Amino acid sequence: MRSTYLICYDICDDKRLRRVFKTMRGWGNHVQYSVFECCLTPTDLAQLTRELKDLIHHREDQVLFVDLGPEEGRGDRVISAIGKPYTPLDASCIVV
Repeated sequence: MRSTYLICYDICDDKRLRRVFKTMRGWGNHVQYSVFECCLTPTDLAQLTRELKDLIHHREDQVLFVDLGPEEGRGDRVISAIGKPYTPLDASCIVV
């Protein structure tokens, strides 16, 4: 079963940024500057994660995976990260 993921990245080096962008273009829809929406199977997610791990600098860069739930519906949002750990902001946000 495919799930929808929002994948966001913050890459500190322009060369690595271009590589990550080119990789992501092959996996999903470009939503914003460093944000993609991807419909992935568990195998796809593992392969994409592996590809990104090989591209980023783990102490400087960050890639966030926001699980939006099954492709045909929405479940609970779960955020995981590779590279710098994800830390939630304490500020409230408004989603429009």
